[in-house]
Amino acid sequence: MAYGDDIVGDRKSQSGMDFENEKKGDIYSPQYEGDMVDKMSDTERNIVEAGIQKYNRLGWKRLTVVMIVEAIALGSLSIPSAFATLGMVAGVITTVGLGFVAIYTSDLIGQVKLKFPDIAHYPDAGRLMFGRFGYEIIYVMLGLELLFLTGSHCLTGTIAFINITESSVCSIVFAVVSAILLLLLAIPPSFAEMAILGYIDFISIIVAIGITMIGTGVESTNQPGGLSAVNWSAWPKDDISFTDAFIAITNIVFAYSFALCQFSFMDEMHTPKDYIKSIWSLGIIEIVIYTLTGAIIYAFVGQDVASPALTSAGHTLSRVAYGVALPVIFISGSINTVVLGRMIHGRIFKNSPIRFINTKMGWITWLAVITIITVVAFIVAEVIPFFSDLLSICSALFVSGFTFYFPALMWFMLLREGSWFTPKNMMLGALNLICLLIGLITLGAGTYASVDDIVNNYKSGSVRGVFTCAAPE
Repeated sequence: MAYGDDIVGDRKSQSGMDFENEKKGDIYSPQYEGDMVDKMSDTERNIVEAGIQKYNRLGWKRLTVVMIVEAIALGSLSIPSAFATLGMVAGVITTVGLGFVAIYTSDLIGQVKLKFPDIAHYPDAGRLMFGRFGYEIIYVMLGLELLFLTGSHCLTGTIAFINITESSVCSIVFAVVSAILLLLLAIPPSFAEMAILGYIDFISIIVAIGITMIGTGVESTNQPGGLSAVNWSAWPKDDISFTDAFIAITNIVFAYSFALCQFSFMDEMHTPKDYIKSIWSLGIIEIVIYTLTGAIIYAFVGQDVASPALTSAGHTLSRVAYGVALPVIFISGSINTVVLGRMIHGRIFKNSPIRFINTKMGWITWLAVITIITVVAFIVAEVIPFFSDLLSICSALFVSGFTFYFPALMWFMLLREGSWFTPKNMMLGALNLICLLIGLITLGAGTYASVDDIVNNYKSGSVRGVFTCAAPE
């Protein structure tokens, strides 16, 4: 985190930036931080120095692992269902195309972080673009998105436990168990510490997807007519509605939502300029995994593929796949709690060493914050108890901004240099205008489609009620 003269000084030299010698809201300047440290006792100063060291240990390889933990989870489980709606051709084009757009916009976020090293979280970039209003709006958006993400993982955990146990126990019990596991895994406040769990997380999702692919392939082969009888299509399904099409697109958008935490992750890097290695590594890994997962499972299962896709592996193998996927469900979910907890905790205690979470009071307040977040996320999972629509709402309202239109606006407002009429600026201007339009269309059309689908599902009675024991969809 950008605390202390030495740390901020290093980042200043990397970016060539000159900082104003004043406190700017929730972004700290070197002079302000230095004055604050000078007024501290020796004990408090030691706490601050230890905290700076604790939150400045992330290299690009660990950053890649942390971003994989945050990114490759629920998104991959919804892709095959999206392919079933859009068809193989449009599914592949949309998945690959949006993947490269997400890599580009993530690179823009990295450039902004290097140019303005004091940015600790996404809302700080909002302040630079739109002042205090921008900070508060993006703060609320990011907070809600992270809550929805944690809620999505709570919901997926519930679905997993129901499938694994085949128990008649009320689904709310499994939801409570899922929430408790998410809370326990969110206790470590440092992303460098979370990276250790990332290796388990990555292996978990790869093995779970592999089991699903093998299971669906074997089951389809053994059916009358074999693989040639599977009802998959290169083209969108018959009589596809606008709502169905955009639910599918927003589910793919959701899979590339790693940009929303990038400022927070980069704030712990000891060499922030290495971020480019991480986003390209993650981006290519995501594109390959998502495309293969969507295309292969859809080709094996056809129009009846479930969301989450693990349910399509057959009775026994789906239970095995969900069991293997438990680490990714809860580890990936907990990192969203950590990011939101760090935002809230850091804001409440921005003028106190408590923010470093390395004292008794720091730990007490940290545990209180993440507990409240987990409880609210549990409520979200119970209020919107259907997987695809919950992901779609997240994509339309929030990911559309964090991954597409906000980074585009950052280029126009923070990164562009020189005349508009240079070939470079004209080309980048057109590219960022496309990113801006992708985000705004996803925001408008995706929100409409999500709300419309939720209303239709409740009217048809195809989903369970709020806080009921019926299994979530």
